[in-house]
Amino acid sequence: MTDGRTRRREDTRQRLFVAAVDLIAEQGFSATTVDDIAARAGVAKGTVYYNFESKTVLFEELLRHGIGLLTAEFRAAVDGLPPLEALGALVRAQLEYIRRYRAFAQLLLSEMWRTNREWQQTLRLLRGEAVAVIADTVKAGVDSGDLPADLDVRTASSALFGVGLVVAVDWLVFSPERPIDEVQESLLGIVRRVART
Repeated sequence: MTDGRTRRREDTRQRLFVAAVDLIAEQGFSATTVDDIAARAGVAKGTVYYNFESKTVLFEELLRHGIGLLTAEFRAAVDGLPPLEALGALVRAQLEYIRRYRAFAQLLLSEMWRTNREWQQTLRLLRGEAVAVIADTVKAGVDSGDLPADLDVRTASSALFGVGLVVAVDWLVFSPERPIDEVQESLLGIVRRVART
């Protein structure tokens, strides 16, 4: 009985996440109300408050959920691969993730540099976890000699994360007909140029 209840609660939370991310991506955080989220998710307003104490807590949990999924996909993508192959796998994983969760990616992109939000510290920590996977891969490339010894690992890792996010959202908004393989190859071309310098 508990498993069924837990599963229903997780399903409800997932519906609330989807409703919240779509609405916030469409109209912004401030303009989105708990009533809007409940209506979009097809639940009573009380259900939102049963699962999250406020809209802000819901959004913070949404960030944890979304970035947590991306970080897990990054880890799975690089597992057991040599550095340059792992970088290619990271690019592909990010493109596929953003294609699957486009509204979340747009939301993340819009919130990433806003420093006046209550969840900014949470966002910083979560982003740091995702970028750390990239940094480990870049550092392995530097250590193996596949990447330049003087490459600034921190800056390169942040750049790969940011460029991947911006390019993927740009691709999906402005040229969604472009095949993912072509977008991946363009991004990898940038990585290869860095590797040769």
